[in-house]
Amino acid sequence: MAVSAWIDLDGIHLPSYAEVLEDLRGVYRGIYGQDIYIEDDSQDGQLIAAFALRLYDCYTLAASVYHSYSPASAQGAGLSSVVKTNGIRRRVASYSTADLVIGGQAGAELRNAKAKDTAGRKWLLPANVVIPPAGEITVTATAEDIGDIRASAGEINGIATPIRGWQTVTNPAAAVPGAPVESDAQLRRRQTLSTAIPAVTVFDSTVGAVADLAGVTRYRGYENDTHLTSAIGLPPHSIALVVEGGDNQAIAEAIARKKTPGTGTHGTTTVQVVDRYGLWTDIKFSRPTVATIGVEIDITPLSGYTSGFADDIAAAVAAHINALEIGSTMLITKLYVPANLAGSASGSTFDISEIRIGKDGGTTASANIPLAFDEIPYCDPAADVTINLL
Repeated sequence: MAVSAWIDLDGIHLPSYAEVLEDLRGVYRGIYGQDIYIEDDSQDGQLIAAFALRLYDCYTLAASVYHSYSPASAQGAGLSSVVKTNGIRRRVASYSTADLVIGGQAGAELRNAKAKDTAGRKWLLPANVVIPPAGEITVTATAEDIGDIRASAGEINGIATPIRGWQTVTNPAAAVPGAPVESDAQLRRRQTLSTAIPAVTVFDSTVGAVADLAGVTRYRGYENDTHLTSAIGLPPHSIALVVEGGDNQAIAEAIARKKTPGTGTHGTTTVQVVDRYGLWTDIKFSRPTVATIGVEIDITPLSGYTSGFADDIAAAVAAHINALEIGSTMLITKLYVPANLAGSASGSTFDISEIRIGKDGGTTASANIPLAFDEIPYCDPAADVTINLL
């Protein structure tokens, strides 16, 4: 029986390359005789191997096409296409934003103005800003460069385009970082949440609606269906959503549209939303506060270790921390896997003695760090990770 690929109730089945090669060798011997020499060092053997590889490539291509129809296994452009059936699409790279307080002479008009932070990066103000009689106005500025551009409170304090009447600029709160193009893993997770929008529980539907908003990067929801205040301070019969990124009004409208009547909302940001009957309602949610995680790693260099591996360790650990959810507990043992550069040959060139972590510049220790329900972990591989050689 000829070797081939087939589909049945269990899915698609593929022969291995070795099976395809042996099958073609059998066909060749059937044509030219069983005594023909077609081993790997012969010209005919090499030609058969080339045919087998092309045929095996066709089988794997067929499998890729078959799997591209499921969000669980589709990749890249295929995944971007299949999630459209759920009414969502892959998020493109976004820009960081920051609320700036602009001060100056009343009536001064700022056209296409730019502010700058302490690192010299530019932040674009709205196309036309007019300073009101009070002499101060708050506007949302967008980073000139796309991606994860961060600025702590007070760091955007320079005027990049001097304009008559514009005197001061500052950002009272940290900038909301942008994000790279949404990865396959992130899109699959959001597709799973999107299926909860019309069904499952009302709370899951509310979280799914917020997660699907443009600009939302990370989010977490909490629900208290008891008559007592919860351990995190959530009032009875209320919900709390902590959302990174996205537009305030859009987030509030999504919550108001999906939550059950009579359920209260809790948070530090309040937005007024009008319903279909023209009634105004205060919807509350929270923006996450950044918890800077410092990491110290003690390692013993082994044969083959070079100083450049320290940067790889720091980058791997920081990437793990920055991917954690809002309100996560920093588990010290979980850092050993990325720190060991698992799957990399360079991981065998050192031995980790101890990892210690700290929060917001505090003392590091070999202990877990629980974050508040509205805190989001952040680690800069260059500034927050220290590699100590023993």
